[in-house]
Amino acid sequence: GRALLILLLSATVSLLGGLIFGYELGIISGALLQLQIDFHLSCFKQEVLVSALLIGALLASLVGGILIDHHGRRRAILVSSLVLLVGSLILTLARSFIGLVIGRVTVGFAISVSSMACCIYVSEMVAAHQRGLLVSLYEAGITVGILLSYALNYIFADVDEGWRYMFGLAIAPTAMQFLSILFLPVNPVKLSSWDSDCQKGLIQLQNTEDRQTAKREPYKEKHYSFLDLFRTRDNMRRRTLVGLGLVLFQQFTGQPNVLGYASKIFHSVGFQSNSSAILASVGLGAIKVVATLIAMAFADKAGRRVLLMAGCVVMAISVTTIGLTSCIAPLAMARDCKAAADPNASHSLTQHPLMPVSSQPAVSPILPALGAGKSQAGPGFAATRSLAKAFASTQSREGVPDSSLTQKRVLIGQAKEETVGSTGPPFGGAPWAERTVLNWITLLSMMAFVSAFSIGFGPMTWLVLSEIYPAGIRGRAFAFCNSFNWAANLLISLSFLDLIDAIGFSGMFLLYGLMGVMAVIFIYLFVPETKGQSLEEIDQQFSRKR
Repeated sequence: GRALLILLLSATVSLLGGLIFGYELGIISGALLQLQIDFHLSCFKQEVLVSALLIGALLASLVGGILIDHHGRRRAILVSSLVLLVGSLILTLARSFIGLVIGRVTVGFAISVSSMACCIYVSEMVAAHQRGLLVSLYEAGITVGILLSYALNYIFADVDEGWRYMFGLAIAPTAMQFLSILFLPVNPVKLSSWDSDCQKGLIQLQNTEDRQTAKREPYKEKHYSFLDLFRTRDNMRRRTLVGLGLVLFQQFTGQPNVLGYASKIFHSVGFQSNSSAILASVGLGAIKVVATLIAMAFADKAGRRVLLMAGCVVMAISVTTIGLTSCIAPLAMARDCKAAADPNASHSLTQHPLMPVSSQPAVSPILPALGAGKSQAGPGFAATRSLAKAFASTQSREGVPDSSLTQKRVLIGQAKEETVGSTGPPFGGAPWAERTVLNWITLLSMMAFVSAFSIGFGPMTWLVLSEIYPAGIRGRAFAFCNSFNWAANLLISLSFLDLIDAIGFSGMFLLYGLMGVMAVIFIYLFVPETKGQSLEEIDQQFSRKR
């Protein structure tokens, strides 16, 4: 009975940790639409506000590992919950821009520490054959949190100072997580008292075979310094390579940006601008949830390696497809931020509140920083070139004043102006039917990409990271890899528009496809299968390999 209770509480902690993480990432998109008006935020200030969370998260991944290793996983989760409560209160009561930034940095710090501690804590608490399921639950929590944040963005969009409620509501799951963790035993892997704790804590969740092996070979906890991560001792260098490779490929396969253009792609298939953004965020969000649940089910059966490789292959194929279709039927990419501050535009922004500022802040909380997000705030700004003419009429029907329509045209630049202005056929050569087919192919590739990510890289990266390091340095190693994850996310998102300028939109996606192929090769060569093995066995397997 007690074992089951611990199992349920571990699951709760994992799920709530993820939920809060996803919620905080997603909520800013809806809040910005209001904050921008209430605080008269310039483009630069909006970028600062969005990036503040990432800066907090980066800071946490630099110092969080030490906290997790030296003060225990459970305490780290407790502390991060308290910090998160403080951050949410600062945001809810904020009266100035500085207050908002401080609040976002605090929240970013807390969710980053919590994300690392939750994965490690849960992976150490449960038996080998349940570990995949329970650690992946964290990723499932993230996807649900993002969906939840969109729903609340929508609900509070027309409420006066609704952003206060948006930020404030994070307090509820945080308090629940804090309470759940209070009832869980102190982390079983304490550096000195491994044996006694092992009898009390870890073993009760594991079956008898595990118990026999644990008794046969008492597992000696070793002490590691941070620099050991780069030495050959216990094959640590190889483990670090695996961790960093997974984390960097997770970002460099382009997942933050593919999602950023979701609403444009939906729009090009023929959904009107308002519904396209809603569909892009909610539809893809729902697909992510389903795919993550599939990954949870198969993590312990199929194994980590299989899911990672399968996910990568599908991702590579789907981004390559998007690259090729957009080569034939180009999507218009607008590069501009004034859109958000434009008085005419602002009313159309508030009208359709569900428009996430970057249509998927979930994974790329910084897209708005580029201004890409702002121009997407109403996909009307950058109606895809192919359908520009077809949409010219619907846009005016949607009640966007003509003046703002012309401004939008100017924003998008000459390319679109020519298409709208020309009286000839709107599509450069490609017939209507062919365009539509291509657009649908793009849309389906997009969905394939999202589900492949949520089955492979999404959950599996964190699962493997929480397994491959020895307990003595697990926190610092996880944090080290995590800091590269945040830095790569910043880099990918910030370089997106410059890359498009340099090699074109389709070139960009083909590059991501190439990265996907490299990722498959990397996983095949370096990532070991860890399903069904206890953490000690995984450690010994690595130590023996040379």
